[in-house]
Amino acid sequence: MPLPVLSDVPEALRFLTRLPVPGSGAAPAASDGPARPYMDRLAPAFPVAGAIIGLLGALVLAVGLAIHLGSWVSSVLAVAVMTAITGALHEDGLADTADGLGGNGIERRLEIMKDSRIGSFGVLALVLAMLLKVGALQGLSFASGLGAGAALVAAGALSRTAGPWMLAVLPPARASGLAAGVGRPSPAACRMAAAIGVVIAFAVTVPVFGLAAFVVALIFGIAAFFGIVRLARAQFGGQTGDIAGAAIVAVEIAFLTGLLIFARQL
Repeated sequence: MPLPVLSDVPEALRFLTRLPVPGSGAAPAASDGPARPYMDRLAPAFPVAGAIIGLLGALVLAVGLAIHLGSWVSSVLAVAVMTAITGALHEDGLADTADGLGGNGIERRLEIMKDSRIGSFGVLALVLAMLLKVGALQGLSFASGLGAGAALVAAGALSRTAGPWMLAVLPPARASGLAAGVGRPSPAACRMAAAIGVVIAFAVTVPVFGLAAFVVALIFGIAAFFGIVRLARAQFGGQTGDIAGAAIVAVEIAFLTGLLIFARQL
């Protein structure tokens, strides 16, 4: 892994989580303009930061299973801790995106997304997402605690590549906002992020689940990403930070679900 990527991991963690990581780096404000290469520099570090988030969740899961809390309670605790670590950053994006879908017309949808209040669509999206994530993790941990932990690390790494890719493949839906402020990552940065995410996921899942499971889960994740891309283009006219967050959640759930298909073989 290139040394510059490792040196950017602390800043990626500050961006993606609420962990007390030393340093003063902060995302640029929207007024700084899209030319600032902030996301272009950080994108390759995102999957490493995602793997760290997944590893922390895996440790919570392992402790829960070790003290006989059961696969369900342990899975809930793991998901709760990961959500707390990120400050529900991606889940907030999912809820805002879902609420926006209730609007009539692109401008109205974008206006709804900026509203800090959560609506019925957002609540339903959050409930379904949490149920799917906990359910998939519970199924994996019931079959193999090691497999479930590996799945969390892999899903954390792969899903965080979806954020930069979303910013790269679609134009900003509005001129202001976090997505516009951090800039669009270059194709080279996105390719490196994807390569790092795939390598991490491959390394931790193939020894446990096998190559076929990894390929299927990867296809699930890619399909989920492009599903969100298509939705964003049709309903919002481009991407926002909220939509990037929704893509991260969708890819994470899809990857875990893909691995769950092979859980009985563990």
